Amino acid sequence: MHHVLRCSIFALLATPVFAQEPAAAPAPAPSPDFKPIAGNIDLKDGDTLVFLGDSITHQCLYTQYVEDYYYTRYPKLHLHFHNAGVGGDKASNALVRFDDDVASYKPKYVTILLGMNDGGYTRYEQPIFDTYQRDMNTLLDKIQQIGAQAIPMTPTMHDARSARMANHGQEPRDTYYNGVLALYGTWLREQGQVRGLGFVDMWSPLNDISLEQRKTNPKWTMIADAVHPGPVGQTVMAAAVVNDMVPRSNVAQITIGQDQGQLTSRALHGTIGNLQKTDKGLSFNFAAEALPWVLPPEAAEGVKLTHIGHKFANEKVTVHDLPPGKYQLKIDGQAIGTYTAGQLATGVELEENDKTPQYQQALKVALLNKKRNDEAMRPLRDQWAALKVKRHELDRLKSTNAETLADKQAEFDKWYAGFPGTVEGLVAKAKGFEDQIYQANQPQAHQYEVTLE
Repeated sequence: MHHVLRCSIFALLATPVFAQEPAAAPAPAPSPDFKPIAGNIDLKDGDTLVFLGDSITHQCLYTQYVEDYYYTRYPKLHLHFHNAGVGGDKASNALVRFDDDVASYKPKYVTILLGMNDGGYTRYEQPIFDTYQRDMNTLLDKIQQIGAQAIPMTPTMHDARSARMANHGQEPRDTYYNGVLALYGTWLREQGQVRGLGFVDMWSPLNDISLEQRKTNPKWTMIADAVHPGPVGQTVMAAAVVNDMVPRSNVAQITIGQDQGQLTSRALHGTIGNLQKTDKGLSFNFAAEALPWVLPPEAAEGVKLTHIGHKFANEKVTVHDLPPGKYQLKIDGQAIGTYTAGQLATGVELEENDKTPQYQQALKVALLNKKRNDEAMRPLRDQWAALKVKRHELDRLKSTNAETLADKQAEFDKWYAGFPGTVEGLVAKAKGFEDQIYQANQPQAHQYEVTLE
């Protein structure tokens, strides 16, 4: 029986079929229109960069440190920075204040650090994620509509170990939430690529450094409350912004040598003058085009962990062909270190040497900017946070306590009448500090001496 069936099948296959001609193959799907990914942030004189975010931006720390980079690296450009962070914000909240708190500053670029609150501090929930996607895409659209370029950034790290150490652990948050934030960031990266936007990865360096430090100190953290990085973590975040999106170059490279008994010099990002031999060495003048990237003292551990001096602010002096011995390096008559001829021939990095006048000048800039953020920008962000709280209170009363609504509305109207003037005053105060910064950040010429001890 099987043999008969097999023969019948073969006979059928061998029989010519005079049916309709085969249908044409379906047309290939159109090739996706892949956009090139935007390059580095390209700020020109007079441009504005807005940092949009939640409480982690409201802290005015990573934003401040990125500002310090620009103030010291590009002193000839008069740039403007606006912090638009509000504690507790989701993407939906940012949309409510977008016109007044972002668009009105006419930014060229807008960084976005949102998502920590959007995820709901729980395990992954599709409806919550759907809301985040919708609101974030709307936000990206609005930034494009005002002619600015968005720079999306991943949510930062949720440090479950820190929460557990402080005895305020909570489930399912602590088991899942850091992974939820990673998923949100991965989705956002993909949206950035689809739109051709640049992107900053905040999540990975915070997690990677925490993991590395806990190999020797299991209780180490830079996020004491599990959510808000302190100065150390915020330095890591600033380094991520510069690493991923900001043009980098050395602060200065000075090379001195000899050719047939004559001193020679070469400089990058500055000008050497009056190079001459002395009784025990040599001397020259140097005018740099920039200052080293120096942060306030509270960020010192973060500076070491990220190596931002070496990576992003390299300032090196190299002197070849010196006789063997130990040499003292002076700048403007101040001894800043003693080095062997071999060390000088290899090159001595000065960007983190706090004895140099360049470091001290950059520190002055950083401390001025710290005052700008402490005394103007953070109070400005507090005003915006207060506005959100007061509006939420009114909305709550509309549905729960209509009897007191009129009084509360009158109280709000009185407060809100003064809101624009308060904001304007704080923006003006920040501008005053900005003017001081642009006077303090101009590089100066200095005299260098290399003298045999």
